[in-house]
Amino acid sequence: MSSIHFFEKGEGQPVVLIHGFCEIGDMWHGFSEALSNEFRVICPDLPGCGKSAMTLTQNSLEEVAVQLEEWMGENDIVDPIVIGHSLGGYVMLALLELMGEKLKGVGLFHSTAFADDEEKKGMRDRTVIFLKKHGVDKFVTSFVPPLIPEDRRDAFEAEINLAISQAKHSTLEGLIAYTKSMRNRKDRFEVLNNFSGPKLLIAGTLDGAVKIEASRKHKEAVTDYYELEGVGHLGMIERPDESLKILREFCGKVYSI
Repeated sequence: MSSIHFFEKGEGQPVVLIHGFCEIGDMWHGFSEALSNEFRVICPDLPGCGKSAMTLTQNSLEEVAVQLEEWMGENDIVDPIVIGHSLGGYVMLALLELMGEKLKGVGLFHSTAFADDEEKKGMRDRTVIFLKKHGVDKFVTSFVPPLIPEDRRDAFEAEINLAISQAKHSTLEGLIAYTKSMRNRKDRFEVLNNFSGPKLLIAGTLDGAVKIEASRKHKEAVTDYYELEGVGHLGMIERPDESLKILREFCGKVYSI
């Protein structure tokens, strides 16, 4: 039996929203509420995050995907639309490679199908060192605020503080495992490109974690591409209405196919 904790709202077409690094399923609370009028929205805590036990033994996203496939089977989540934020997008792509056309539609939200370059891999290594030395609380307190452009952090102070408090529910071993998993992940651009179902990508023009130049290279590989002007890495916080509208319209289109 899977030990993945999740919450769900609504009925009908399953929509699985996967959180990112230093996040938990509760980050989708507002979105799940809004989308649940039309869809069955399911928001898991990834293994080692939030209320899900740390069950990973390898530093690989493939292992996460296997556990999610098992969890979906146990909870009658069939033909889902799967959308992932950041790390959640990398997990979605590993799941797509594993399950293929069993997924009805997929979305990358501030995420990429490309592997880390050498500069990013070096940053991941430094993150692991920092985590081992300073622990979860100090890391997330420094990690979360820069995800929003500096000139707007004051305006989103309450949202940033909530995100930090949610991030503190991550386990140390979970954060280390996901940092290594992201560093080790392979390029899945062709996996995305070859998927025949609807594919969404939402990018932020000021995203410091996933550069807009990289996002634009996905345009030909997806069916629906959107840029949030002046937005960093957290469109669901910085531009919630616009982000929700995009997700609702995409899911509606997929469902009608």
